[in-house]
Amino acid sequence: MADTTGNTAAAQAGESDSRPRKSSWKYIGPGIVVAATGVGAGDLVATLIAGSNFGYTLLWAAVIGCLVKISLAEAAGRWHLSTGRTLFDGWASLGRWTTYFFVVYAVIWGFVYGAAAMSSSALPLQALFPGVMDLEWWGIACALVGLVFVWFNKYAVFEKVMTVLVGVMFVVTVYLAIRVTPNIPDALAGLLPVLPDEKDSILNTLGLIGGVGGTITLAAYGYWVNAKGWTNTGWMKVMRLDNRVAYATTGVFVIAMLFVGAELLHARNIAIESGDKGLIQLGGILEDEYGTVTAKFFLIGFFATSFTSLIGVWHGVSLMFADFVARYRRRDAAKGEEIASGERERSWPFRAYLLWLTFPPMVLLFQGQPFRLVIIYGVLGAAFLPFLAGTLLWLLNTDRTPREWRNGWVSNGMLTIAGLLFLVLCVKQIWDQPWAEFF
Repeated sequence: MADTTGNTAAAQAGESDSRPRKSSWKYIGPGIVVAATGVGAGDLVATLIAGSNFGYTLLWAAVIGCLVKISLAEAAGRWHLSTGRTLFDGWASLGRWTTYFFVVYAVIWGFVYGAAAMSSSALPLQALFPGVMDLEWWGIACALVGLVFVWFNKYAVFEKVMTVLVGVMFVVTVYLAIRVTPNIPDALAGLLPVLPDEKDSILNTLGLIGGVGGTITLAAYGYWVNAKGWTNTGWMKVMRLDNRVAYATTGVFVIAMLFVGAELLHARNIAIESGDKGLIQLGGILEDEYGTVTAKFFLIGFFATSFTSLIGVWHGVSLMFADFVARYRRRDAAKGEEIASGERERSWPFRAYLLWLTFPPMVLLFQGQPFRLVIIYGVLGAAFLPFLAGTLLWLLNTDRTPREWRNGWVSNGMLTIAGLLFLVLCVKQIWDQPWAEFF
């Protein structure tokens, strides 16, 4: 049964009245959350590096990346609204293999991601307040703040805070894009699908397309839709508008950062590191070029970007884990026994996964990330989006979905493109791992 935590009145209205709601901006919410969570520091760095290496040439790839992710999130939301079942219910109907994949993914991915999210949130704080604390302690502080916030607040408050932080991200990225004075004719030319004349340009392009805006957060979108109180097909138009807003917002973030990379880095032949430390480097470059105020402003935006990803995963993936546990408790319960769905954010599985994301990863902050675990994490992360695209194609083209809401040719085409794209990137990720050193 779909989760209806948060916005209780809207949820009750949704259960009793499935008449189509008119698309309206006043309903927008889950899309803002998925945009904020999906765009992390790593996405901004990848786009910056693409701009610094290729100028505006791959602007079209960033746009396509947004369109591909729109199709995935829309499909996840449509499954939740059209069936009244969660995405994990759908996965489980495809066989036990989906459960095994999800459990291994949730445990290992969550452990390593927790440390990465803490470090990413800590870096801009350490730069803003030098000498106050070591990076590791900033990371722990961010994790504890995220834990307390998600533990004690339901979806409605969570959404409001995410909206404020997205506003900060939006203002900062757009300001930077304007500050570097983009070359508009070159930017428009970058919308033409042209590959850079360099080695591995196809794989670099596919990587940029695939790296725009989220992985498991795309699957969490349906859970946030339900948490908002949208529980049936009457909300379908609203959900689709919300989803488009999500990836229009994402598009603004990545295009703005590509402008910064093209004008500030490419034009001056400046290289930055991959990973979150590249943004710290960018802060130094901005200070040299435009002064301390601009650099500090950017670091505030960097923190908002990283911290929204942290609390978004803390909330969204914990909802998914709670749904996984609830389903198996229902399966093992006596026939006819109902498991309440309105308390998922207060359930022990939700909070147990919150604790898993928060405390065990702190060890990695001090000891470094274990080599074998990082490889497994990379492979699982690369495999998730092909898994998501493939299972959504399966679920939304069979009698598991009401006929009216099954995929049309556009959805099938976009999900197929997404699946093939992410499969190629998954194979490349697996191929690039140093397996000889693993054994």
